[in-house]
Amino acid sequence: MKTLLSKIIISGMTAAAFNITPTADAQSFYPGQFKELTKTEMKGATPVKCVPLSNVRILPGRFKENMERDSAWLLSISTDRLLHSFRNNSGVFAGKEGGYMTVKKLGGWESLDCELRGHTTGHYLSAVALMYAATGDESFKTKGDSIVNGLAEVQQALGNGYLSAFPEQLVKRNINGTSVWAPWYTLHKLLSGLIDQYLYTGNQLALETAVKFGEWAYATTSQLDEPTRLRMLRNEFGGINEAFFNLYAITGDSRFRSLAKFFYHPDVIDPLKNGDGNFGTKHTNTFIPKVLGEIRDYEINGNEDGLNAARFFWSEMIGHHTFAPGCSSDKEHYFKPEDFSKHISGYTGETCCTYNMLKLSRHLFCASPSSEIADYYERALYNHILGQQDPESGMVAYFLPLKTGTHRVYSTPENSFWCCVGSGFENHAKYGESIWFEGDGCAYLNLFIPSVFSWEEKGMTLTQTTDFPASGATTLSISATTPATATINIRYPQWATKAEVRVNGKKIAAKKNPEGYMSLKRTWKEGDKIDVNFGMSLHKEATPDDPSKFALLYGPIVLAGRLGTEGIVGCAPFSDPSKYNDYYTYDYNIPDGLDTISLDVSGLTRVAPLKWETPDGLTIEPLYD
Repeated sequence: MKTLLSKIIISGMTAAAFNITPTADAQSFYPGQFKELTKTEMKGATPVKCVPLSNVRILPGRFKENMERDSAWLLSISTDRLLHSFRNNSGVFAGKEGGYMTVKKLGGWESLDCELRGHTTGHYLSAVALMYAATGDESFKTKGDSIVNGLAEVQQALGNGYLSAFPEQLVKRNINGTSVWAPWYTLHKLLSGLIDQYLYTGNQLALETAVKFGEWAYATTSQLDEPTRLRMLRNEFGGINEAFFNLYAITGDSRFRSLAKFFYHPDVIDPLKNGDGNFGTKHTNTFIPKVLGEIRDYEINGNEDGLNAARFFWSEMIGHHTFAPGCSSDKEHYFKPEDFSKHISGYTGETCCTYNMLKLSRHLFCASPSSEIADYYERALYNHILGQQDPESGMVAYFLPLKTGTHRVYSTPENSFWCCVGSGFENHAKYGESIWFEGDGCAYLNLFIPSVFSWEEKGMTLTQTTDFPASGATTLSISATTPATATINIRYPQWATKAEVRVNGKKIAAKKNPEGYMSLKRTWKEGDKIDVNFGMSLHKEATPDDPSKFALLYGPIVLAGRLGTEGIVGCAPFSDPSKYNDYYTYDYNIPDGLDTISLDVSGLTRVAPLKWETPDGLTIEPLYD
């Protein structure tokens, strides 16, 4: 046990022409998706491909409820407000809401005095594209179209292909090595949003706008010398390398591949290729997106070093830097693994880190399917992402505080717009993207979420009904117009104490294959049914440096005690746009002795499917609630 999370290791780990016809799915070009949209032959071997998001529909349950709350928030934000800072930067008249001065400005990290302004609009474009694919609701496409139209107008006014909510001078400051927050990070979100609009919704103008931006970026960076490049890369640039690889995949324009490679950061990636897992105290979410660029380099260009670096990094993250809920970082940074228990604080688990780790996990699963990767994905999705959202307000949390006596601090509708608000928009739109994967004549069931999967290759529809994690049972009901021979691989979770499988009521042997799945191969027909029941139990996961500090889990679900609300102070600093960094010094006001509360697991009594009580009446429930 290297961390609170059981150690997981992968086996064997040691511009363009605009006449492409898009479909309704993408998510950053995962293997196998949108092959018909690429001008570039993918050279990296990926035996498994991602199921298009539009082929999965989430059924009623907690995930569906989160999606609906996210949908309501997305549709409530005015297009003119999202475009205001861009129009302000370019001198374009604000327009529809009655004129330039009447548009109500966004606050927090979207304030006109914040150097990160505009990042939310990029995330928003991705989120409404994802939501359109996940639901088919035209409202999300209409919303995305209106923003793309506004951005194209801004780009035309700026005149040289540049597109941003802040002046080009911020990029020049980065090039010159002078102080600036993170211009390329923000531009990455915008470029990714435009690409997702094209891939998921077929918006041709979004692609044209992205290409013009790419041409500006190439002209801006292509003449820079190596010392200048390395100096630039010290500033956080998000996943701009991944985005330029994706633009290259769509267009075949080698300039965009050159741009992606321009953002190769040797100080971070070279040690990974040499097997060096010492991450020091680096900023965690500056680190992870750079690795996403490496796995993308493998998929597009066949760069095996990129794949190996990504595998090594993932293993180090899960083995040494991941807390029980699947999250990482303390105050956004790495720390020494030997000091693990000392970093269980009120500032653990930046959500953007988990967002990017789930993306990396999807790519790695396609390169080498493994139930261990899916185990991590499940752990992080349920315990961190599902619980990021406040069920009462629909707002989201920046951190997942793990210290006893702390609590989540949620965003506000108009005066936060942190990075984790932007990734949060996307998190709750794409629950359907990793339930199923496809291989050669087979499908992989990774997540036990009520949903419907349209398996186009086989002409089958698989409906999953389950109350997981209240129980370990799930049922697949098959609909097929004609009988079809196929293999259905069902993940055998690491947490399962047993597994029982029945096909049409008949019990069959539940054997785990080397990938960690139970393979069911037969000719499937209308009305066939698969029933699976996994055993679940309470268990502890201790920190590697202090066995007395542990997380309590039921199956993969991290549990927490309801300690009441006495002493919790209001979150006023978070509604003040001038104090967007106050979450580092937020006073949780933990009563004396509460942070050292002890728990006798043997004394728990189960009073409901996902509820336990201690002898003194403390209620234990899932952390995501």
